[in-house]
Amino acid sequence: MARTSITSIRTKLAAVAATATLALGTGVLAAGPAHADSSFGCESGSVCFYPGTDWNQAPSRSWSAWGTHRIDGWEGTHIVYNNQTGGWTVKLCRGSNGTDCLPKMRPGDGWPENLSPINSIVISSW
Repeated sequence: MARTSITSIRTKLAAVAATATLALGTGVLAAGPAHADSSFGCESGSVCFYPGTDWNQAPSRSWSAWGTHRIDGWEGTHIVYNNQTGGWTVKLCRGSNGTDCLPKMRPGDGWPENLSPINSIVISSW
């Protein structure tokens, strides 16, 4: 009886492995191409702006230093991605000196944002 159980378990495991291999080969279990890389090309510890709204493009600009950073020349909608570590947040601000800010972006947050009215970003641990 014990031998039958072991054989049955091996048979079931082999069937599961074969199914998973087949599914991966056909792309059923593969990650979607837009989010295959969890950092989306943005270096760890950085905040990245992308050239448009396509996650598959490389970031156009990134910042990693703490503090307020002026941004100029960003018009229209672009993906903004916070790949900060240690719980650091990012705020997009209308004022050039880190004032009149939108809500914080937590680490891992990213979305398309109209950057036309944005003049600075603030990277901080609070």
